[in-house]
Amino acid sequence: MSVFLLVILHMLASLKHFMLGCDRATRESHMQKLIMAVTGDETAATGDMPTYQIRTPTTALPQGVVMAASPGTLHSPQQLAEEATRKRELRLMKNREAARECRRKKKEYVKCLENRVAVLENQNKTLIEELKALKDLYCHKAE
Repeated sequence: MSVFLLVILHMLASLKHFMLGCDRATRESHMQKLIMAVTGDETAATGDMPTYQIRTPTTALPQGVVMAASPGTLHSPQQLAEEATRKRELRLMKNREAARECRRKKKEYVKCLENRVAVLENQNKTLIEELKALKDLYCHKAE
């Protein structure tokens, strides 16, 4: 497979990943910029520059889209696999930390609820005793 096709495939994979989180207007804007970058056509209509010339666009591409200027800047499949593994491990580590924090917050919440139950039970017990005392007092006065 030619270097050019590898560059295009890498760009498309990066673009697809980025575009999943964008709205339609943003996607269309970035696609137009990508077309201008790949074709070298500023107006995307006149075709002044030759087709398939890769150049750096005057405006910034979305984060994650990489434009390669020479074969030396391409990553080997092994490097891409290592990068994917590193990203996966980082994601898993963040997920574990988030799960740990969620469990900690849940424990704290349950402990708070248990304390509230204990306070309310004591308050209920006190009110019941007070009610009994008032009933006894009222019944003795009525006699």
